[in-house]
Amino acid sequence: MAEYPYFPLFIDLSEKKLVVFGAGRIARRRITVLSQFTPALTVIAPDCLPEVEALAAEGKIRYLKKVYEEEDLEGADIVFAATNDHAVNDRIHGDCIKRGITVNVSTDRSKSDFYFPGVARKGNIVVGVTASGKDHAGARKVSEKMRELLENM
Repeated sequence: MAEYPYFPLFIDLSEKKLVVFGAGRIARRRITVLSQFTPALTVIAPDCLPEVEALAAEGKIRYLKKVYEEEDLEGADIVFAATNDHAVNDRIHGDCIKRGITVNVSTDRSKSDFYFPGVARKGNIVVGVTASGKDHAGARKVSEKMRELLENM
């Protein structure tokens, strides 16, 4: 079977329950972007970076200071496993598969239902960039160029 690039799909997240597990460097990027698209973002992690704590203090996210438990998936539509522990991410992935929950595992693209894109946004103009998991540096460079382009509009 031929290998195809990923199709960009834009989805309304405003009424979806999103859960991010982890609040470190990689999770922080996802949380910062996602918080612009939904009022229902829950972050679960035993510790978090100051930027994540600030988003919680501003009421932009719900932060639960705890370790992962399968019950945390209750009612979730989309899950992001972005902890610093591969075993925990694997467990989250397996539990999501059992429950039929769409999941992205930051440490293993083979366990992800979708890629988290580079995002450039100005108002209602949103650009998503991916290299289908093949060229992170290239996707990052294009995302930065798109941000510059939108800033100058």
